[in-house]
Amino acid sequence: MSGAGGPDAAAGVADTSPAPGLEARVRADRGEFSLDMTLSVPAGETVALMGPSGAGKSTLLGVLAGLTGFDEGEVRLRGRVLDRRTSDGSATRRTPPAHRGVVLLGQDPRLFPHLSAHDNVAFGLRVHGATKTAAAAGAADWLRRVGLAGLGARRPAQLSGGQQQRVALARALATTPAALLLDEPLTSLDTETAGDVRALLHQQLAATRTTAVVATHDAVDAVALASRLVVLEGGRVTQTGPVREVLASPATRFAAAVAGLNRVVGTFEPADSTWRAGDLVLPHGGARQHPSLVAVFRPSAVRVIDGSPRAAGEWTARIVRLEQTPAGVRIRTADPDVAVDVAADRAAGLTPGDTITLRVDPADVRLVGP
Repeated sequence: MSGAGGPDAAAGVADTSPAPGLEARVRADRGEFSLDMTLSVPAGETVALMGPSGAGKSTLLGVLAGLTGFDEGEVRLRGRVLDRRTSDGSATRRTPPAHRGVVLLGQDPRLFPHLSAHDNVAFGLRVHGATKTAAAAGAADWLRRVGLAGLGARRPAQLSGGQQQRVALARALATTPAALLLDEPLTSLDTETAGDVRALLHQQLAATRTTAVVATHDAVDAVALASRLVVLEGGRVTQTGPVREVLASPATRFAAAVAGLNRVVGTFEPADSTWRAGDLVLPHGGARQHPSLVAVFRPSAVRVIDGSPRAAGEWTARIVRLEQTPAGVRIRTADPDVAVDVAADRAAGLTPGDTITLRVDPADVRLVGP
């Protein structure tokens, strides 16, 4: 008969399984839209949640925070059941938002306008039971940690948008939440300020080992803040995995757009060992000869050339639209759907409906399974 610790404990084998963090299995019906997904965030880790508008990101965060109802499923935090609903919709467990240990921070910092930055942070601590003296000291310490030492006496109206978001972050983290939910927190900030706040978030989430979910449209947020990425589309998870892996091999058109890649579905032709999508033909001599393969390549790897196609990787395409980019112009084409990044002068004279010849070096294309 084994000892109380079990055979592994007797042999001195450590338990390396991740500590329970935030776990959810949720189905929420909203008329024609339905959110049906599972999420697991180990304790101390940050997961990025990405998806197009209307995918269900905010609905999920609302469920996790206890602000939004759902029809079936369960939400757990550190092994404790926060909410549970059976298949008939009846709630067998319901924890109010104030008692969950979860903080939701969105685009709006939601600071009290009549309180100073210091008092806004201290208020959060007082609500969680800190004495007046301890709350004052904690607020001062957190304002220093977020780079606002000396600005504690200012009210929100006297602070910039980035400074207000820093105060909101200080207030959130000062209460040592079991989980922090971030709903597009940087969207309303200018690029430089967003970069500063993003760096601060990365630093403080790592320092405090806070379990966090970051809903965002920006791949930079995922890369800078998260270890894992969950792609949510139409209320369903379409891809999940380490951030680098998901961005390198996007499984959907949306994920490819986020990663800044073209994703073209084609077929393998065994007769001549080629991959084809419309008029685009690429050699494929590898071992992976799945009948349906996906070509992944960067828009900057495609060039507009003169004349007709003459070699593998050259094809004609119809321009669908032109989009301005910081570096020039992005040409969108059809049959297949491909984005091409060119300098502005190279796009001069081109209009939607024109037919152009394109070239991509086969060496710049990765062919992966669907």
